[in-house]
Amino acid sequence: MADYYDLLGVGRDADADTLKRAYRSKARKFHPDINKEPGAEDRFKEIGRAYEVLSDPQTRARYDQFGEAGLGGAAGAPDMGDMGGFADLFETFFQGFGGPGGAAAGRSGRRGPQQGDDLRYDLTIDFEQAVFGQEQEIKIPHLETCDTCGGSGAKAGSGPTTCGTCGGAGQVRRATRTPFGSFTQVAECPNCGGTGQVIADPCNACGGQGVRQVRKKLRINIPAGVDTGTRLRVSGEGNAGQRGGPSGDLYVFLTVKSHPRLRRDGLNILSTVNVSYLQAILGDRIEVETVDGDTALEIPPGTQPGTVLTLANKGIPKLGNPVARGDQKVQVTVQLPTRLSDPERTLLEELAGHHSARGKQHHHHNSGLFARLFGQK
Repeated sequence: MADYYDLLGVGRDADADTLKRAYRSKARKFHPDINKEPGAEDRFKEIGRAYEVLSDPQTRARYDQFGEAGLGGAAGAPDMGDMGGFADLFETFFQGFGGPGGAAAGRSGRRGPQQGDDLRYDLTIDFEQAVFGQEQEIKIPHLETCDTCGGSGAKAGSGPTTCGTCGGAGQVRRATRTPFGSFTQVAECPNCGGTGQVIADPCNACGGQGVRQVRKKLRINIPAGVDTGTRLRVSGEGNAGQRGGPSGDLYVFLTVKSHPRLRRDGLNILSTVNVSYLQAILGDRIEVETVDGDTALEIPPGTQPGTVLTLANKGIPKLGNPVARGDQKVQVTVQLPTRLSDPERTLLEELAGHHSARGKQHHHHNSGLFARLFGQK
C-alpha cells in the first residue's frame, strides 16, 4: 500500500485541519458514486484507511515510527479478539472462583495514570564520531500533552463526565448462559474504553485525545567509543503519558559508517601502509593516517612484508572510560619495482653479487627481503 501521507497529498507535519481538508477533497474525487474509473473504489478505501490512521495521534505516531507494521497487535501476541466469546467466558469462569482480581480487573487498571510508549530512533554516524563522541541534533515525531486542554481532552470550561453506560466503573456486566450454568461476564466498557469517563465536548486541538503529535528537536550526547548496535536511552522523551502518567523513553540505536582506510577491531584500529623496498631495507620515518590526524611511524631497517607495527593509544576509547584507548595496528606492505633503469639494475646486480659472495663465504642462510628480491632460497 502507498504511503498514507502521499495518499492524502500532505506533508508528514500536517496538522489535524490540513488532514481533514485533504481527506474530504480526495474522498470526493475518488468516491465510487462520482468516479467510475477502474480502481477508483479501491483508491477511495485506501484514502479512508489513511485518514483513519493519521487522524488519531497515537496510531499516527506508531505509523510514523514503524509504518504499517506498527498498526497491528503486539508482535508475537495472539489476538484474543478472534476467539469470540471464549476468551471472555474463561475470564468470567475463573473470576467467579478467584473474585474480582481476574483479567477484567487488570484491564480496569486503565483508569489510572498510564506511562507513555517508548520510542525508537535509528541514527547513522561517521567513524570519527563513534571514536571521539559528539553532540548530535535529531528531530523526532512524538506525542506531547496537549497544551490547549492540559491533557484533559476537553474544551476549556468543560471536563470529563461520568460514563452513562458503566456508571463510572469502567466495566459492564452481562449474564452468559453456558453448558456449565449461568455466569456474570465482566468486560471493559465499550463506551469509555475502561476509563469510567467520557468527554462530551472534546478539545479541538487534540480531538479529545489529550495528546498531540509534534516534531521535536533534541540534542543527544554520543559518548566516545560507541559502535554499531549501541543503544542510548534518553529519559522522558518518548510519547506523553495519559491521565497524568509519565512519558516514555526514547531509545537511539546507532549504526557506524565504515571508514575507507581504517577498520575497527574491538578497541584497536587496523590499517595498512605501503613502503618501497628501499624503505623496508634501510628503514625510514613516514606519516600514516590515524583518527588523530597524520602521525609519524618508524619503519625499522630490514622490515619484512606483512610486519605489523603498533601506534600506541591511537585506537578506540573504551566506552565509559575514554581515557583508556586501544592501539592502531599498521600492517606494512612492500612495493617491489616492476621496471628498473639501467643504473638501478647495475647497482642491484652488483649488490646481489656481493651478497651472494658473502653468503657462500660465511655460509649464511639467505632469507628475508633480499632472498625474495634476488630469487635466493
